Amino acid sequence: MSIVQDLKEKVLNSGQISKKEALELSQAPLAELTEAADEIRRRFCGAGFDLCTIVNGKCGRCSEDCKYCAQSAYYQSESTQSYPLLSTEALLEEAKHNDAQGVLRYSIVTSGRKLSDREVEQVCESIRAIKAQTSLQVCVSFGLLEEESFRKLKEAGASRVHCNLESSAAFFPSVCTTHTYEEKIETLKAAKRAGLSICSGGILGLGETMEDRIDLVLTARELGVKSIPVNLLNPIPGTPYENNQPLSSAEARRCVAVFRFLIPDASIRLAGGRGLLGDKGKGCFQSGANAAISGDMLTTAGITVETDLQLIKELGFEARLCNE
Repeated sequence: MSIVQDLKEKVLNSGQISKKEALELSQAPLAELTEAADEIRRRFCGAGFDLCTIVNGKCGRCSEDCKYCAQSAYYQSESTQSYPLLSTEALLEEAKHNDAQGVLRYSIVTSGRKLSDREVEQVCESIRAIKAQTSLQVCVSFGLLEEESFRKLKEAGASRVHCNLESSAAFFPSVCTTHTYEEKIETLKAAKRAGLSICSGGILGLGETMEDRIDLVLTARELGVKSIPVNLLNPIPGTPYENNQPLSSAEARRCVAVFRFLIPDASIRLAGGRGLLGDKGKGCFQSGANAAISGDMLTTAGITVETDLQLIKELGFEARLCNE
């Protein structure tokens, strides 16, 4: 029996694979690996496909120096604008538009290290309005907040907090120096203590190794994360990573498949950079991925909700909330 089949049976029988096994698995033949990952996805997740959209609720002039990001004040990029926290009216209008399209989750994302107390109060009002006037689940990505702020957001109606780990603990210091990996982990733990579910993944193509990618997912597994965004670096002119080579579709599929083996019941969510793939992620959705961020990303164009809903249907998925 091949290592793929051996580890597939281990996972299907509720076993957990190790870092060493994941590294060995990452070298397996792609077709066999992705087919096995899709079988694991069907066993643990069924046909459910978790679709969400994001809104850039506060843009630009970010104090953090994340090397991939066009919103950082450290870099000169033409791909972003700058504006303060959007009003309740603006966030609600966008939420209603997404709700009418059949979107299930709506995530408000803001630039900066974290929202101020005043901004948290303002966005709580926005969340209450969205919950009262739409059927959407509201997710938030507001930086390195503390537990008290997360409790206020939960009381307002938010259900999930997003805070990407970005890469492994070992590689992260070469990506960002203005905050630490430990601060990100504490943010996720604080959100969990406040009773919110957590969403955390990373970006592939920063210069990290496969070991870094596996370490990222192992950390997410330890934290109990069940929504794993997989971003593919979109090299933006003016950022330090502008000359990085985008991942190939085959490499993206390989990563998604290994991640499925590591967290078999997670929503593995294709996110930023999906539009760089020739098939817009279809191959990844046949390799273990079962969720996506649809529509525009924060500073780059995405894939329309209508297009994604059609693709989901063609692949035999059903759009529904997963990992609640």
